[in-house]
Amino acid sequence: MINIIKSEDRYQADHGWLQTRWHFSFGDYYDPSNVSFGPLRVFNDDVIQPAKGFDLHPHRDMEIITYVVDGQLEHRDHLGNRGVVHPGEVQVMSAGKGIMHAEYNHSQENPVRLMQLWIQPKTKGGQPHWDQKRFSVDDRKDRWLPVVSGADHPSDALTINQDATIYVSNLTSGHRAVHRTDPHRKVYLFVITGTVTLNNQELSAGDQARIEGESQLDATATTDAELILLDLPD
Repeated sequence: MINIIKSEDRYQADHGWLQTRWHFSFGDYYDPSNVSFGPLRVFNDDVIQPAKGFDLHPHRDMEIITYVVDGQLEHRDHLGNRGVVHPGEVQVMSAGKGIMHAEYNHSQENPVRLMQLWIQPKTKGGQPHWDQKRFSVDDRKDRWLPVVSGADHPSDALTINQDATIYVSNLTSGHRAVHRTDPHRKVYLFVITGTVTLNNQELSAGDQARIEGESQLDATATTDAELILLDLPD
């Protein structure tokens, strides 16, 4: 079953310094029928204005993944980690038993667009961990590239504390990428840019697909497209 949620049906808010689209209940948006999808608790599509961001704040027992689409995002935390995440780079923060961090638009001139995902961990109370890595466009061109994984995955993916794998892809128009999985697992797909067909169903930029009971997903780009896909436990 493939449940498609169109871009315009996402929760949207404009806070001036932050324009956001939330896929699940978050902050002042609450919908008891839309709290999570498997262990995926948060999927936020954010645009942060220049030199703005989130001051130091706590997290606990959550795997937090950030993927930058455009611009630069600066991270710092109480453990002394600092980094700037650029387009195509992925950041992972395992909050574990507790971490304090802040994140800002690193640029004084240009906005930053990012996807931030929160995944509930397999076990609680672990040591906090932070890492980031760059993946080139060529690495993910016309294929599903695993960039984050807690599964036994033969790749250079960043590690999280959950049996889940996150893939990204840059599909050029007319090309396809096939994802095969256990039909007892859940799959979540988001179209960042462009248009695709997914098992012959059309999706455009900003659309999401929540998928259950499927063993094969065939994504074909009808225009150049950037995609993110999560393979999740039930």
